[in-house]
Amino acid sequence: MTSNWVICTDRLSKSFGHVAAVRDLTLQIARGGITGFLGRNGAGKSTTVKMLLGMTHPTAGSGHVLERCVTDRHASIEIRKRTAYVAEDKQTYAYFSVNEMIRFARSFYDDWQPEVEEQLLTRYALPPNRKVKRLSKGMRTKLALLLALARKPALLILDEPTEGLDPVSIEELLQSLVAAAADGTTVFFSSHQIAEVERIADRVCILDRGQLRVDVSLDYMREQYRRVTIGFATAPTVSLNVSGIERSRIVGRQMELLVSRNVNAIVDEARRAAPLSIDVHPVGLRDLFLETVRSDDQAVA
Repeated sequence: MTSNWVICTDRLSKSFGHVAAVRDLTLQIARGGITGFLGRNGAGKSTTVKMLLGMTHPTAGSGHVLERCVTDRHASIEIRKRTAYVAEDKQTYAYFSVNEMIRFARSFYDDWQPEVEEQLLTRYALPPNRKVKRLSKGMRTKLALLLALARKPALLILDEPTEGLDPVSIEELLQSLVAAAADGTTVFFSSHQIAEVERIADRVCILDRGQLRVDVSLDYMREQYRRVTIGFATAPTVSLNVSGIERSRIVGRQMELLVSRNVNAIVDEARRAAPLSIDVHPVGLRDLFLETVRSDDQAVA
């Protein structure tokens, strides 16, 4: 029976000595969608991706990608064959020319699409005979993206894919990711550009200090998540015991809540405390991210 999940992990963990980089990660990514993977620097995103691709062995837990076990050496090779991966450092061979790099990559994959290669080569204005080491940072990013997008992989994993790109190229990339998902490729990408994630992602996962803090569809976030601000005459001492309150803090004479459901019940409960005001506002992805990772503690590397 074919699984609906392209990525499925159960308490996947990785420690480096006494430092827990990823802790008890349980994740399920459905086929064909676009998932944004967010977190501060050092949150554990890159370590997670390396475990999914079999490049780093987990300390504990289990994981399957494309129905193959990430800890099995032979299975992980099959995972990488069916996955196009663009790393944050956009590694390519510096002494190859652009054309040589493309020919080299093309030789490994049966799913290579020559017509897409030609389209991207023209669109990105890549100089075919220039050595990779002489390309600008943006051009190296475009080359790495071409090597991934010219294939038709089952899974596309990208780490900061828009880094170094100009606004026009960013727009073209985002459109390419949407088109790839519409064509059946599952897209899993990390980015610090939250607005880009919010524009194209179906789902968002937020990792903080190695732990998955949020896993929610963007549609659900828009429909259900709210910020509730309750004003009082004096510093509030009331306690609201209603499910759906994700975060709560006191700021002066106000109580600020991040709510994931039951907003009407929460507002009704708050009214019983006779507040001066109650304001309810939608929550965007940037707000949700900042509320999730806000802490004075240092993130785990």
